[in-house]
Amino acid sequence: MAGRIRSRLPLLKRFIATADPLSAQRSTIVQQSLLCPAFSASECSRNYATSSSTSKAENVKVPLALFGGTGNYASALYLSAVKANALDKVESELLDLVEASKRSTTFRQFTKDLSVPKEVRLKGINAICDEAKLSDITRNFLVVLAENGRLRNIESITKRFIELTMAHKGEANVTVTSVIHLPPEEEKELRETLQDIIGKGKKVKIQQKIDPSILGGLVVEFSQKVFDMSIKTRAKQMERFLREPITDIF
Repeated sequence: MAGRIRSRLPLLKRFIATADPLSAQRSTIVQQSLLCPAFSASECSRNYATSSSTSKAENVKVPLALFGGTGNYASALYLSAVKANALDKVESELLDLVEASKRSTTFRQFTKDLSVPKEVRLKGINAICDEAKLSDITRNFLVVLAENGRLRNIESITKRFIELTMAHKGEANVTVTSVIHLPPEEEKELRETLQDIIGKGKKVKIQQKIDPSILGGLVVEFSQKVFDMSIKTRAKQMERFLREPITDIF
């Protein structure tokens, strides 16, 4: 299996090299709100160009380009946490919040119910922050989510944020899905192959997932990329190919 991944090394490297140069800019408005919660959304919008220049001058960059709304929020939070020298604390607090959401049905419903008025969301979040004695960065982050109706995305944003903190620490998280748990020898070979792909400067951390529905092969996910070598996907591709009409070449 690892040999098949190695044979596709150039393609994987090209996937990793693909990045969105505007990703950091898109998170600027959120980042301003985290650093200065009194800043309104309209003020942030009016000062977008100025804040982008300031951010560049401060020379703080995300170690990994993330995409989509959750990626933008996570990137903004990362930049704010780094500037406040509170990266580890914010990471710990977010993980605690996600765990609390899993344990408490009430808290989970509160974050996911869009019918809850904004004023109630803000009051509830501030009460939680006071009770848990959360840092200013995390509090401001939650307030921004509450104002924008994004509390329901806490878990997905946290996952993106963890990707950034791992990249910051020189770690690369790789999710490998297979039908059975990989034997130690295959996992070792796969880790070495992925290390060659990702680069020697990062420590590869493999998280194995078992999914019999893929029928065989592997699905490798890292850096927001998915490399699907499962038998299930191959079968679907073959089925589509066989269903295509045959063109008469004569």
